[in-house]
Amino acid sequence: MPASAKPADVKVDRNAREMIIRWHDGPECRYPFDGLRAICPCVECKGGHANMGGAPDRVALYETPPTDLTVEGVQAVGSYAIQFQWSDGHWTGIYTWEYLRAACPPTGENASNYSRSPSRKLF
Repeated sequence: MPASAKPADVKVDRNAREMIIRWHDGPECRYPFDGLRAICPCVECKGGHANMGGAPDRVALYETPPTDLTVEGVQAVGSYAIQFQWSDGHWTGIYTWEYLRAACPPTGENASNYSRSPSRKLF
């Protein structure tokens, strides 16, 4: 795993409905719960094995409309990933650190670069 894909700090903020990761190479990225659920990397959500392994959809991550979805549980998967248990009963998505790092906007950008409505404040 590249050093850039290693988190220095991970916080799950249930009140703000987001996960915040500070990466070893510097950036701090915010991942809204609804967006995380929308980009779930599991085979069921991806629509089959043939669709596995693609890059995360940053637009879906930051533009998925808010819902009442909550995180019921979260756990580390070895030293390479994190897994959520969602209030909709879904729990099979394993979000690798590499996948989450790839979803983070490039250095110097922020999530608003991925919003189709520039006036919309995401955080």
